[in-house]
Amino acid sequence: MEPTTIGLLGIAFLFLLMIFRTPVAFAMLLSGFFGMWALEGFRTAGALILTESYASVASETLIVVPMFVLLGNIASAAGFSRGLYDAAFAWVGHFRGGLASASVLGCAAFSAVSGSSVATAVTIGKVALPEMRRLGYGDALATGSVAAGGTLGFLIPPSTGFVLYAILTEQSIGRLFMAGILPGILLMALFMATVWLVALRDPASAPAGPNVPMAQRFRILGRAAPLLVVMVLTIGGIYVGAFTPVEASGIGAALVIILALLGRRLAWAGFCDAMLDTLKTTAMLYMIVIGANVLNPFFAVTQIPATLGEGLQSLGLGPYGTLIVIILAYVVMGMFMDGLSMLVISIPIVYPVILALGFDPIWFGVVAVIVIEMGMITPPVGLNVFVVRGVAVDVPLATVFRGVAPFLAAMILGLILIILVPQIALLIPNSMFG
Repeated sequence: MEPTTIGLLGIAFLFLLMIFRTPVAFAMLLSGFFGMWALEGFRTAGALILTESYASVASETLIVVPMFVLLGNIASAAGFSRGLYDAAFAWVGHFRGGLASASVLGCAAFSAVSGSSVATAVTIGKVALPEMRRLGYGDALATGSVAAGGTLGFLIPPSTGFVLYAILTEQSIGRLFMAGILPGILLMALFMATVWLVALRDPASAPAGPNVPMAQRFRILGRAAPLLVVMVLTIGGIYVGAFTPVEASGIGAALVIILALLGRRLAWAGFCDAMLDTLKTTAMLYMIVIGANVLNPFFAVTQIPATLGEGLQSLGLGPYGTLIVIILAYVVMGMFMDGLSMLVISIPIVYPVILALGFDPIWFGVVAVIVIEMGMITPPVGLNVFVVRGVAVDVPLATVFRGVAPFLAAMILGLILIILVPQIALLIPNSMFG
């Protein structure tokens, strides 16, 4: 049997396992192992699992995953996330739709310490949704703003999406983190503009909140200052070259723990829960990395990426036409798969094509992450939609999907701008690294 045929059968087997709800890490592991067994024999397949299981997680660059996850979990357990939301509400809550804008701002700020879309949506949702409902916000706008704002956790550094992309493509984590800053700010601004437009069209769904006196605004901002300082030190420290992403993750986690203990905001039970959540998330991500590193050699041997590249180039669509085809494929996958699954399965296949077309790999990392973010609020899967629905249990799922529709349009606009003006993503990493 031809290697390409075995490769296609391996991909079919992979998706079959996922249909039967096999965790994506083990689906990749099994597909890669049995595929390599069919191509190279049992000894090679067994050696592949043994070597890759160790080599995949032995790199010190992966330390950023547990450290930044721990940072976000401690910040949430200590109530720092509430301070971020309160500060955003104090400054923009008095505008019509201001509470929804504050939710977006809170999501963006918490994204800078969590690196997780789901964690961001849950954390800010638990704080923001009761307040918006109390003030009479429409369910669609309230849930839509939190679900969409939560997607920023996958883009604004530190992002687990960028970490996995860097590992899969051997790109710099620091450059990817820096590349996510301006696109993250752009999407945040577009989301806030979307809130304003929705409020303009339907004022009853987005009432204005109370006007907080200026002196009180600064006092509330001061209560959020500890976490803001950690954000500036970690991300700013990477930018100025004071320390590497690995060092930044350790420093950030240590600072948040110290601040929580000094402020007596972290009970022992809360600390244990944060550590347990960190262990669970880290184990899941490490297994995904192992699975991806077993599956990738199988793809390489089958020549699937090269065959795909030749097929796309034979269509004569040109670089940007081919890019649009890849993006549309991501959109379709996003309707049925979660973001991490999309990333680890697709990147080994499309990345060689992107390089052959002459696109910057750092820029494409941003594009891929944004498209994956779109999948987090796209039916029928829409992971963030289901997460927010879990917080607002009495809101119909259809209402949440209706609420995220305008924000999805804003994400598409942001994606188009980044494609047309690549410097939005590349300005900071190019100025920093040369």
